[in-house]
Amino acid sequence: MPLSLSIVTPSRKVVATEADSVIAPGSEGEFGVLPGHAPLLAALRPGVVRYSAGGRTSRIAIGGGLAEVTQERVTVLAPTAESPEQIDAAEAESRRASAAQALAAAGFAAPTEELARLQEALERAQARVDVLRG
Repeated sequence: MPLSLSIVTPSRKVVATEADSVIAPGSEGEFGVLPGHAPLLAALRPGVVRYSAGGRTSRIAIGGGLAEVTQERVTVLAPTAESPEQIDAAEAESRRASAAQALAAAGFAAPTEELARLQEALERAQARVDVLRG
């Protein structure tokens, strides 16, 4: 019995499908979900959600959010979510490089909040690149 997977942003439903398994970027590390999983509510960091169905694996870049897991369902609520087809490779790599440069330029003397914001921007940009690389 497959899982019902939904990935939703404030503006649209990005994914609504059945999946055999889901791997999500939790705030404490990646976690996997199979049918029958114990109920769970997890914070997500920017990264890649991978899901497989019928032997095919798909990837979606997300900008953080929350995941609600039940025995038969996974719902991801994310501020942003993009499939590989929606991402321009050159633009994604340019954003990743810019985010890495901004973080490096800030240095360790920058306020903690600023470093956290820059680190999150880099993670979002890296997720977009990673989803293209597979």
